[in-house]
Amino acid sequence: MAKVTAQLVKQLRDMTGVGMMDAKKALVAVDGDIDAAVDHLRETGMAKAAKKAGRIAAEGLAGVYVDGNVGSITEINSETDFVSKNNQFIKLVKDVTEAIAEGNPETVEDAQTLKAGDGTVATEILAGVTKIGEKIELRRFARVEKTDADVFGAYTHMGGRIAVLVTLEGTNDEEVARDVAMHIAAINPKYVSRDQVSQEEIDHETKVLTEQALNEGKPANIVEKMIQGRLNKYLAEISLVDQPFVKDPDQTVGKYIESKGAVVKSFVRFEVGEGIEKREDNFAEEVMNQVNK
Repeated sequence: MAKVTAQLVKQLRDMTGVGMMDAKKALVAVDGDIDAAVDHLRETGMAKAAKKAGRIAAEGLAGVYVDGNVGSITEINSETDFVSKNNQFIKLVKDVTEAIAEGNPETVEDAQTLKAGDGTVATEILAGVTKIGEKIELRRFARVEKTDADVFGAYTHMGGRIAVLVTLEGTNDEEVARDVAMHIAAINPKYVSRDQVSQEEIDHETKVLTEQALNEGKPANIVEKMIQGRLNKYLAEISLVDQPFVKDPDQTVGKYIESKGAVVKSFVRFEVGEGIEKREDNFAEEVMNQVNK
C-alpha cells in the first residue's frame, strides 16, 4: 500500500476543500492515488448532497460582476446566513458569477458545466456542500451585454443580500450608473417605466381599486376619477423613472438621468431568498443546527 504523506493530504485538501481526516481517509481508500481520491470525494460529496436535497436553502449571497461590455448577476443559496460569511462560500459566489459572464449559459443546468475555480460550477458547489455541510445551490442568474455607448452600474447591498446590475444608455459615467443601481437596491422598482406594465396587471389593479372605492361608499360619479388617480400613483410607485430619487427626493430618477443625458435600458435586481418559503427557526435553534452538523 502506498504511503499517505502529509503533503499528499494537503494537496488533496487544497484541490477539494475537504477536511484533513476526510482527505486522509479518501487517500487510504484508493491506495494513495490522488486522482482516484478526488473522484472518491466527489462521489461521497454527492451522497452527502443528496441527503441535503430536501432542505430549504433560502439564505446565501447575490453577486454581480462586470468585465468590459459583459455583466452578470447571480443568487447562490445556502441554508443559513452563517454561510454568507464563510470565505469559501464568498469565493464560490465570485467564481460562479464570473464563470457565467464568460460562459454565457442559457439555463442553470447549462451553467453547471462551466469552468469555475479549480473545476466546474457543479464541482465547486459540491466541494462547498462537502466542506460547509449545508445545501448550496445556484438558484438564478442573468447575463447582460452592452455597447461601448452604454455603461453598467453594479452594486451590492448588505454584504451581498441584494445585488443590482443596471445598464444606462447615453453616458459613460459609472458614478451615475452606480447611483441608479443604489436606488434600485433601496426602493425595488418592478419596471423601468410604466410602459412595461402589462395590460393584465393594469386591469387587475383597476379591479382592486374599483372595489376599494365602492366599498368606501364613494359616489359613482367620482369613482372613475378616483380610480385613475390611484392607478397613476400605483404605476409611479413601481416604475423606476417615476420614483423620487433616493439621493434627491425633489426629483424623479427619470429627471436625474435625463439631466445626465442618459436613459435606463434595463436593470436586474436579486434579493436573496425572495419568493422562497423559509423555515421558521429561532436563533438558538440555528446555532444548535450548526453545532450538530
